[in-house]
Amino acid sequence: MKFRTLALFFAASLAASLSVRAATATPPAASASPVLAPLDSIYPDLEKLSIDLHQNPELSFHEEKTAAKMAERLRSLGFQVTTGVGKTGVVGVLRNGKGPTVMLRTDLDALPVEEKTGLPYASKVTTTDDRGDTVHVMHACGHDIHMASWVGAATLLSRGKSHWAGTLVMVGQPAEEAGGGAREMIEEGLFTKFPKPDFAIAIHDSASAAAGKVEYVPGFSFANVDSVDITIYGRGGHGAYPHKTVDPIVIAARTILALQTIVGRENNPLDPAVVTVGSIHGGTKHNVIPDEVKLQLTVRSYKDEVRKHLLEAIARIAKAEAEAAMAPKPPEVKVTDGTPATYNDPALTKRIASALQRGLGAANVSEGLPVMAGEDFSEYGRAGVPATVVWVGAVDPKKFDAAKAGGPPLPSLHSSEFAPDREPTIRTGVKTVTLAAMELLARP
Repeated sequence: MKFRTLALFFAASLAASLSVRAATATPPAASASPVLAPLDSIYPDLEKLSIDLHQNPELSFHEEKTAAKMAERLRSLGFQVTTGVGKTGVVGVLRNGKGPTVMLRTDLDALPVEEKTGLPYASKVTTTDDRGDTVHVMHACGHDIHMASWVGAATLLSRGKSHWAGTLVMVGQPAEEAGGGAREMIEEGLFTKFPKPDFAIAIHDSASAAAGKVEYVPGFSFANVDSVDITIYGRGGHGAYPHKTVDPIVIAARTILALQTIVGRENNPLDPAVVTVGSIHGGTKHNVIPDEVKLQLTVRSYKDEVRKHLLEAIARIAKAEAEAAMAPKPPEVKVTDGTPATYNDPALTKRIASALQRGLGAANVSEGLPVMAGEDFSEYGRAGVPATVVWVGAVDPKKFDAAKAGGPPLPSLHSSEFAPDREPTIRTGVKTVTLAAMELLARP
């Protein structure tokens, strides 16, 4: 009897222990999701696609072959596909009953960078750019990873239609690097000829986060980006007789120094801003004072009012310095390549972040920091669509840990040596895009 009582006691204790463990166990991984279940089987094809895209990059608004590959993939999955939207953009629509409309965007273009990663599938492509110069081309910002993740998500969502309801709009956008692709697509009817989304989602790989990790940023996440070209005019002459000239090099030097006071003395230090003079060109010989000097600036901010003030202050200072030196005519100041700041809708961002924490594990999803880089995904939010872009870590975890411990620095985005840790980055990218879409489209 005692032995039976003991046996019953231990059995009850074991059952209670198992019950507690089950209640406190870590939530199941994202792979347990029925929609994500086929990921292992489709991954080899996504890897093959990623390598092909990496080996065959195309510059902004020249993504003809890249766009054709994306369009072909969507058609094979049952999407209604339209090409040539915004020059080389692709739109795929999949209707699946009544529900919200969710837009998933990928960027298509590459950069004029010579690849130096040493990868066996490194790009060896050269082409002629819009200025007629021969340049190397590389996916130095990971858009090949974005596209593979996007195709993976489209594949899983199209196969898992029984688990969601609504309309899925897949957008392959050209010219993100040039900053004009989103605007071109919107101007050509992206939100009038096709279902206007209730939400827009994108991912961007991160060169400062380990593969397998995801970061979200509510509010401002990318900056306003403006390029400013200044031509300062003088009156050239012999270097031995400077008193008979108006030296534009000296004016340029004063202008460059004065520009630094905009951020340091005119801007609220709580409002991020950057004014960088990236190049100065003038003169041909030691003893010749030139007639003009050219400056190229990049200007970064978040708030529209800060952006406006920076640009106005640049023009004011350039003109004042020229007038103070009695230049023969005012400088020419041109603002080009403007991209507005990306503002991640806070409510949407937090909702997506919660879904990713449930699906990927809370330890793998954290809040990140805004950056001063640019991203024309901002155009969709400015067109009235709640939108958010999520960072997906792309760094080999061992290299990430080594760099954090003081080892070799990590190559940044746009570096000739930037090489994402391909498999974990693509897998996490596919899961991130799919889980975000399912959070918005899932049936009750």
